[in-house]
Amino acid sequence: MPDIVIKKIKKGGHGHHGGAWKVAYADFVTAMMAFFLLLWLLSSATEEQLQGVSMYFTPETISQNESGSGGLLGGTSLAEEGALRSEFGSPSISMEIPPVETPEEREAIRVAQMEEQEFNEAQEELLKAIEANEELQGLEKNIRIENTDEGLRIQILDEDGTAMFPSGSAAMADHTRLLLQQVAGVIENMPQDVSIEGHTDAVPFNRTDGYSNWELSADRALATRRALEDMGLETGRFAKVAGLSDTDPLLPDAPENESNRRISITLLRGTGERSALEGTGEAGQNGQESGQTAPAGAAPAGRAPSPTQQPAQGENQRRPTFSVPSQR
Repeated sequence: MPDIVIKKIKKGGHGHHGGAWKVAYADFVTAMMAFFLLLWLLSSATEEQLQGVSMYFTPETISQNESGSGGLLGGTSLAEEGALRSEFGSPSISMEIPPVETPEEREAIRVAQMEEQEFNEAQEELLKAIEANEELQGLEKNIRIENTDEGLRIQILDEDGTAMFPSGSAAMADHTRLLLQQVAGVIENMPQDVSIEGHTDAVPFNRTDGYSNWELSADRALATRRALEDMGLETGRFAKVAGLSDTDPLLPDAPENESNRRISITLLRGTGERSALEGTGEAGQNGQESGQTAPAGAAPAGRAPSPTQQPAQGENQRRPTFSVPSQR
C-alpha cells in the first residue's frame, strides 16, 4: 500500500505586538488621576491656602510667607521668629544707634528728673499736711492735685455742698484760707513760677450792672494771689493770674455742677530750671560779659543760692507779673 501523504496548510498568524501600549495607558491613567486630584484640591482649598501654595513656589518671597501652619502643606514658616531666613526677599536688619547726648542735654534731663521728683514730694507733703490738720478734716475732697504737662496743678474746688467762696462773691471763706496756708507752706520754697486761674460754673448772673462770671472768676483769682502773697510767696513768682469764667469746666458734661467752681494754682514746669541757672556762675559770667551787674543780695558768681535763701529787697521785681484781663 502506497504511503498517503496529507499536507496541512497552516495559516500564518499575526506577529507579536508587545505590551508597550499598557505602559502608555498606565501613564495616561496616572496623569488623569493626578489632574482630577489637582482639580479636587483646588476646588476644596481656601483662598488663603491657595495663596500660601503660590507663595511657597516663589523663591523671591519664600521667607515672607507661611509654608505650612495655616497653609496647605503644614510645617513652619521661614519668616517666623526662630526659623532660618531665606536670602531671597528677606528684609534688611537695621540697628538704630542712639544719638550721643550733649552735656547740655544731659543737664536738661537731670534737671527735669529733679523737678519731677520735687513735684511728687510736694504732692505727698501737701496731702499729709491736710490730713494731719484737725481744722481741715473733711476738706480732703475739696482739693485735687495733678502732675500735668504744664506743671503741678493744685485745684481748690466746691464739693458736696462745701463752697470755697460765698455765692457770687470773691470773699474767701475761712476754711479756704486754711487750705491755702497749707498750699503756701509747701510751694513757698519751690523755685517754680506760679499760675493762678479762677473758674466758675455755667450758671449766669442776674445782676444788672454787667458783673458776670468773667469778673467773678478774675476777682477770685486775684484774691487768691493776694492771700498767697500775705502767706509769704514772692510777688515776682506769679507768672499769670487769669479769670476763665465757665470756659474750662472740670466736668464738661455737667457745666452747672458745683465742682466747676474752683481755683487752679499751677507750679509751671521748667521755670525752676531757669531760676536755678540765674544764680549759677554761667549766668553771672554772661551777665558780666553783657555789661549787666548782679542785683544786690544775689549769690556770688559760681555758686547757686540755696533753695531757702530769701531775695534781697527789690529782687521780687526780677520777673514780671502778668495779669490776664477778665474779658476777652
